[in-house]
Amino acid sequence: MARVAREMVEKAGINVDELVELLIKNASAELTTYYYYTILRVNLIGLEGEGLKEITESARIEDRNHFEALVPRIYELGGKLPGNMNEFHDVSACPPASLPADPTDIKAMLEVLVEAERCAVRGYSYICSLTAGKDHRTYALSLAILNEEIEHESWFSEFLGEGPSGHFNRRGSPSPFVDKFMN
Repeated sequence: MARVAREMVEKAGINVDELVELLIKNASAELTTYYYYTILRVNLIGLEGEGLKEITESARIEDRNHFEALVPRIYELGGKLPGNMNEFHDVSACPPASLPADPTDIKAMLEVLVEAERCAVRGYSYICSLTAGKDHRTYALSLAILNEEIEHESWFSEFLGEGPSGHFNRRGSPSPFVDKFMN
């Protein structure tokens, strides 16, 4: 644990135990979304599904990176991940992004994907509001993740016909906002 880091966050007026719990719940959401997106991506077949595979894969890999970037901050603040994977899954900040009953229904698949991203946007927006001006490291990390989650939501909402987002699929390095927290 980074004792002074925790102390400074407490002195800034943040309930660190509550913040750590939020970070753990969001880390769980990231890892479980990575898992569920793997299943969703495998089932994106056919003419319509193939068009979604690449962006689903980008979002999937970035969600794994979000998990990896969150873990050090959890431990820096004196937290730890649950020792049991079932328990970790069940504390997720977001509901499972489960495969729809009809995996050939691409619209239902898109609704699962976009709702998972919208849950993440809400969660990281809340953490940013909680830490702004008080916990610079957690704020910067959460803001970086939020930027990527907003792009994920935009990608999937375009496929649902909700309008253009102005975002483009990434080429090259995944997680352009979170990369700096991964090294």
